[in-house]
Amino acid sequence: MASIHSISQSQLFSKKPQFISTQKTSIFPITTSFNPSNRFVLKSKKMVVAAAGTTAAAEEKSKKRYPGEGKGFVEEMRFVAMKLHTKDQSKEGEKEAQEKPLPKWEPTIDGYLKFLVDSKLVYDTLEKIVDKADFPEYAEFRNTGLERAESLEKDLAWFKEQGHSIPEPSSPGLNYSAYVEELSKKDPQAFICHFYNTYFAHSAGGRMIGKKVAKEVLNGKELEFYKWDGDLSQLLQNVRDKLNVVAENWTREEKNHCLEETEKSFKFSGEILRLILS
Repeated sequence: MASIHSISQSQLFSKKPQFISTQKTSIFPITTSFNPSNRFVLKSKKMVVAAAGTTAAAEEKSKKRYPGEGKGFVEEMRFVAMKLHTKDQSKEGEKEAQEKPLPKWEPTIDGYLKFLVDSKLVYDTLEKIVDKADFPEYAEFRNTGLERAESLEKDLAWFKEQGHSIPEPSSPGLNYSAYVEELSKKDPQAFICHFYNTYFAHSAGGRMIGKKVAKEVLNGKELEFYKWDGDLSQLLQNVRDKLNVVAENWTREEKNHCLEETEKSFKFSGEILRLILS
């Protein structure tokens, strides 16, 4: 064996040097290659999850049952209307009794005539709107048997025969008439709310008020305003059925929009009603 000293430099470096490689542990996840699109894949997954959550929430909302919904949309309208009554007016009422007391109930012929004149203006307007039918669904409510304009015309003619002067329509009736006429041209759901509340309220609380006024200032005479040809309960049911059918074509948002108009309907009709005490 040659000693280390006898080995030439060429022999010493004739073979390539070999090194032992020590693998270092990376603090980053090992990937074969970096793909910038990975971040977008992760983001897309998050968006899919978020969208799924939104869809689930929307489905849950769509399953929400509104009071009265199971019986048809008219029952929803009735429920909302009853909630706007005070607790002493109805067991379904939710409003507290007014802190400011209403004027003492002392109806007069003059005040009652103002009420009848303004009411006729509103009914004339409603009935002309459904006859014209800017929206096809309005035509469903022609000749329902609930119409009141003709009956009011007869009543006003009777008062004139008794020597009473018939006043011109006043602000409450003029304002309400103008409002529903404009509304009917662009917002059928809101208009239907006023149509429903006007006719159905008169067939219930309106009749009670009419009897009370007649007893105090008309010697109990029943006006044509409070008479219907045929069975009133059946006439009302026929209109309920038509309203329910019309509302079947509405979205939930459109139905809610209709319901939200109820308070305005009460406000306008209340102003006309107060004319009895003027």
